[in-house]
Amino acid sequence: MNQRELKPRLVLVSRKTVVHWLRILGVALGVVVALILSGWITVTQPLWPIKVKSDTPKVDGIALEKHVRMLAETFRPRDCGHADNLDQTAAYLSEQLRNVGGRISEQTFVVDGITRRNVIARFGPEEGSRIVVGAHYDACGPFPAADDNASGVAGLLELARLLGQHPPIAPVEIVAFTLEEPPFFRTGNMGSARHAALLKANHIQVRAMLSLEMIGYFSDQENSQTYPVRVMDAVYPSKGNYISVVGDMNSIRLVRRVKTSMRQATTLPVVSCNAPRSVPGIDFSDHYQYWDAGFPAVMITDTADNRNFAYHTAGDTADRLDYGRMAQVVQGVYEAVTELSR
Repeated sequence: MNQRELKPRLVLVSRKTVVHWLRILGVALGVVVALILSGWITVTQPLWPIKVKSDTPKVDGIALEKHVRMLAETFRPRDCGHADNLDQTAAYLSEQLRNVGGRISEQTFVVDGITRRNVIARFGPEEGSRIVVGAHYDACGPFPAADDNASGVAGLLELARLLGQHPPIAPVEIVAFTLEEPPFFRTGNMGSARHAALLKANHIQVRAMLSLEMIGYFSDQENSQTYPVRVMDAVYPSKGNYISVVGDMNSIRLVRRVKTSMRQATTLPVVSCNAPRSVPGIDFSDHYQYWDAGFPAVMITDTADNRNFAYHTAGDTADRLDYGRMAQVVQGVYEAVTELSR
């Protein structure tokens, strides 16, 4: 066989090789696209349009503002160095929760020679696995701390009012925590750490824990929302006009349930994120203490300093909050608690 007879066969083999590798490349690209799509669905939990219910009880935005101003102005400062103000705050919360029908108790513990208080209100039946909804009432430094976290506590009080009017069919425990902020953050002296430890020691079953961490600041301006990881800019909205439900990779199902319920309560956008705890902000509140105790938990938040740039400053004042949208957040939380209680 001469060279001219060999040439066409060589070309033919080359074309087959090209086709073969193109097929492999196509499969590889398909796998990569599928992995990216799967990751996006896992992290963001997109949902089809959901019809808003008409029977969700309405939340009083005026009452929310009253509670926020009481904490941010009357009881300021609420940092750990002002124990008298924290005690006055606890007394105010106990009174408000009792007035709406809560069965009140306090969990007290001593830190640095000072008695600290978690205020607890129970609704619904005494027996059965319970739902915990909590928010910390202390502040970082001498600042007003209206969004962080008078907003979350005001949300607790309005949620309690709804639960008093519409008793849940499962036990619900409303908890106002002390000592979430530095220097006690990430220590066993956080109020939430003490409460989670108490539940675990008493072998209490917890269906879910919802942490309300800054729920009052919103913005419709472009680029008003930032994210701790640059790639999230391509996935999440650039406007800070939504509320977020945040969980770790073990709480994907709970995040989806809470998000779905909240979206049924109002037209307020609800965005979710499930990510490893190594992502900054994923465990920046009381909910992580329940994770560590083995309980399912999520954080409901306006994303804190990723949106509210007055975080931990004198600028975190009551006049900067959006009480109308904050009311919608609480309506959503009420709907989530109602669904979880079933």
